[in-house]
Amino acid sequence: MPHRILVTGATGTVGRQVIAQLLETGVKVRALTREPVDLPPAVEGVRGDLSVPDSLHAAFDGVEAVFLVWPFASAEGLEMVLKLMAETRRVVYLSSAAVRDHERQAERLIGRSVPQWTILRPHAFAANTLRWAEQIRGGGVVREPYGQAAMSLVHERDIAAVAVRALTQDGHAGSVYELTGPQSLTQAEQVRVIGEVIGHPVRWEETSPEDARRQMLARGWPAAAVDGILRAQAEMTLGPAPVTATVEEVTATAARTFRSWAAEHAHAFEAAFPPDQPAGPGLRTTWAEIIDGGL
Repeated sequence: MPHRILVTGATGTVGRQVIAQLLETGVKVRALTREPVDLPPAVEGVRGDLSVPDSLHAAFDGVEAVFLVWPFASAEGLEMVLKLMAETRRVVYLSSAAVRDHERQAERLIGRSVPQWTILRPHAFAANTLRWAEQIRGGGVVREPYGQAAMSLVHERDIAAVAVRALTQDGHAGSVYELTGPQSLTQAEQVRVIGEVIGHPVRWEETSPEDARRQMLARGWPAAAVDGILRAQAEMTLGPAPVTATVEEVTATAARTFRSWAAEHAHAFEAAFPPDQPAGPGLRTTWAEIIDGGL
């Protein structure tokens, strides 16, 4: 087992879970953050920014393995960051099932630069459905396009569990893991499951892609990201989403269902939150994380 592991994206949906599960193994954990944040007492926090390589020397010093989240829509700058990892022998990179151009380029750079690498390609995060929380709390109706878009939503804890195995155990070098939940559900079915879990009917109301695009742009989402999401959702209406057994094969535990995820986060859909509090502990639903979740 590596002596010390660095977690980037430490405050994100998956990064928080990676930290929690690494601590359970007894390994020393270092977290890279751009700003001061509250971390578990056993975690060493280090300030740095992946877009500023000169700020990363302390983060990589003495690290044997890295959980790498590259939060940019371009692989530019990654090669320089990888050069700073010269003493790091193992990297687990959080890519996505969509494998967009910058992710594919990042995968290639990592493959050329790191002795032991593992690529994670998760499908859509179950946590992405938190974007519906306000609509559900406000009236029990979700208004979006492509209700028949099918996804095999994956629990963030399952993504983290695979990452932790790859970071701490041998036998995963050179592997590319496509991660899904155990079943394909359309967006309308996901909404129905949430309603069943919270004990209040929730229904899907179909809207036009044009209306959805205008609303997302008004919220400040980049046009390229908006168009990519809508295009991907349209393609997902063509049939069931693929389902893999990778989570169970790697962790020896079956992948968690979307219903179990919804039960864990039921409070986000049935109770009001203060304006400055996120809908769920450590879970964010920015456009970047939705993209990274494979939508």
